[in-house]
Amino acid sequence: MSKDTIPSISFYDQDFVDLYDRTWIRIEEYWKQKPDDGFSGPEGCLLLSGQETYSLFDACLSSLFLCYSNQIYSPFPMLDYFYHLQEEDGAIRNLYSTKDGSFVPQPDNPDGLCIPLLAYIEFNFYHKIGNKKRLKDSIPYLQKYFAWIAKLCKQENGLYAPPLAACQLGDIPRKNVIYPIDFNAQMALNALYMSYIGDILNDKELSFTYKQMFFALKTRINNLMWDPIDNFYYDLDKNEKPVKDKHIGAFWTLLAEIPNGEKAAYLVESLKDPEVFGTDNPFPCVPVSSPAFNERGEGYCGSVLPFFTFMVCKGLEKYGEFIFARDCAIRHLYFILDTLHPEEDKVGDLWEAYLPTKEGAPRLDEATGFPRKRFLPQIGLITITLMIEDIIGLDISLPRKTVDWTMPTLESMGVDNLSLKRNFVSIFCNKNDRGWEARLESEKLYYFTIIVLDQHKKKTLPIPSGKCSILIDKL
Repeated sequence: MSKDTIPSISFYDQDFVDLYDRTWIRIEEYWKQKPDDGFSGPEGCLLLSGQETYSLFDACLSSLFLCYSNQIYSPFPMLDYFYHLQEEDGAIRNLYSTKDGSFVPQPDNPDGLCIPLLAYIEFNFYHKIGNKKRLKDSIPYLQKYFAWIAKLCKQENGLYAPPLAACQLGDIPRKNVIYPIDFNAQMALNALYMSYIGDILNDKELSFTYKQMFFALKTRINNLMWDPIDNFYYDLDKNEKPVKDKHIGAFWTLLAEIPNGEKAAYLVESLKDPEVFGTDNPFPCVPVSSPAFNERGEGYCGSVLPFFTFMVCKGLEKYGEFIFARDCAIRHLYFILDTLHPEEDKVGDLWEAYLPTKEGAPRLDEATGFPRKRFLPQIGLITITLMIEDIIGLDISLPRKTVDWTMPTLESMGVDNLSLKRNFVSIFCNKNDRGWEARLESEKLYYFTIIVLDQHKKKTLPIPSGKCSILIDKL
């Protein structure tokens, strides 16, 4: 694949650029085209070596960075495949065989329940790719899927009680847990983004219905799962009593906009505290203070997974913590780099999980296959999505025809050949004889907002077709 077909990036640390490029090379290597040779699956998808099942969870993660491929690797067929497998009662299950497309149940998750991310993903598609028709066509699937999960897991108290395996938190200790905080926050997130989609489609009934569901669940989570002594969200047991084992799943509440400002401040404090979740490589699945924590990353107990780092960073942004989120993304990326290029004569690689306090991957458990090598659905979230959105700092909305560029301080960086539907744009910032300058090139008009946090500068300008530049010092 030619580098000219996907967006390229510029950053002052060339190692970050090389890792970004390397990820796209790996995607090309593992991209599976139209089904053939006995493979039953979508028209195009990421299929790793030896993979025997196709996962809805992995497809959702992959879509969050494939939307930056300029449609070279379209994420649409991956999710459409699951929509077309939806059963009459609304069920969309997590694992299907790559051989015959049959559902593959797991002993600890017999219904194939998955983290409900589809509404969040489709909302993301709309702003990154700008296809309103797709949003409208997906709604019937999303509504039936939401109803199926509710029928399967929702209890009389309004909380959800799924199999713990559906939460994707591996082997962290969750004894006596019936109502997991992460899954309940994920269902709140699901309802929240369903309401956002209703707003976009100007469907007042759809918007109101899911807003009502969101606020009802948000209220229950805050009333029942927040501990005012520990200032943390906990899982609940069968008697609705907190199970006081902290874990990374509690921070789904940030992404779902559940805590108020005061509660969010306590959560952020625990993310910064090196004795809790603020390890050198942020953020371990269990805190340093937990008896289950293991700095060698035994399973999930101490491991840092790119997906959860991504989730926490996106939640932090919603509460005005962009600088902290960016710092965490950069720190995590350095650990990925150090593991890829270890010192001495060791051979490095990309992994599904990393150690919290030193370079390297957790010890491989042959029985579970954890961590998986070159597991792109996790890796690409950091090396592509957070690289563009947090480290470079670009926030794109095609429907609004806007590109917002947030920089903590002025740095030499940018992106080239980024597709805004049928419009390709290039945006760079560097210093020359005239001072700091933003250079822009576009085929069509769009609105550009530049935000320099340490200088308290914010300016929105219409960017015409062709080339232009902005002297940032004069804003």
